Amino acid sequence: MINKYSKMSHRKPLERRTFSQDRYEILIKRQKSGKATFNELTELDEIVNRDPSIREKVLIENLFINDINDQDEQYTKPGSDIIKPIQHQSLLSRLKAIIDRIFFTFLVKSGIMVIVKSDVSVL
Repeated sequence: MINKYSKMSHRKPLERRTFSQDRYEILIKRQKSGKATFNELTELDEIVNRDPSIREKVLIENLFINDINDQDEQYTKPGSDIIKPIQHQSLLSRLKAIIDRIFFTFLVKSGIMVIVKSDVSVL
């Protein structure tokens, strides 16, 4: 005889979830799809701040996402094309810049060179 409950054993085991956890999953799906409203994002923020288990889950997810992004060489952070790293000048280029400024200051003070609205004119 076949047990009529044997088919039920193939189902996923039941998982206990609170209303906050269920609502969090729904709101995260809407946020990732780009359909979340401001009120839903506010509610998501409140749920994360209120429930320590969800907060821990979010922190762990962010930690792993940041680790994956750090390893991905093709990933560029937003704004990285705007902010350029500072090129450090060599000692020789700094000395040249100082001498050029001194020479330019001498030419302006002696009246050989006149500055007019950021244009340089030679007399």
